[in-house]
Amino acid sequence: MMADRVEKAPDQIGYDAFISHASEDKETLVRPLAEELTERGFNIWYDEFELKVGDSLRQSIDKGLVNSNYGIVVLSKAFFEKNWPQYELNGLTAKEMEGKKVILPIWHNTSKAEVLKYSPTLADKVAIDSSRVKISDMADQLADVLNDI
Repeated sequence: MMADRVEKAPDQIGYDAFISHASEDKETLVRPLAEELTERGFNIWYDEFELKVGDSLRQSIDKGLVNSNYGIVVLSKAFFEKNWPQYELNGLTAKEMEGKKVILPIWHNTSKAEVLKYSPTLADKVAIDSSRVKISDMADQLADVLNDI
């Protein structure tokens, strides 16, 4: 199953995944998914787990992006309209340019046509559709990939 995790200094933490999302999607999807993955033993960079008062938002996000093996990207109408999620997606796309699968998309209350309009390359990726899958099943599908690290 999962390898034992070695405790590391905060600057050396290796995250299994970074969750990129719009704040509007926290309650219905992102927080429960982050909690489910964490309960399964994955080290997840999720803003509510990582950010503290006074932290530099950009530096914290960059550290999370650099130190994450994968990026779980929750694509939604709100995501498409916000700057920070797009900044995070740009960072994940740059990592993927090294030839390794990095971006794990979830379509949340959006359609393939809307994703295609936003980004044809994202529309080409196999995605989890939140309207068809429970949180626990999403976590199962993501765990299959995260365990391959």
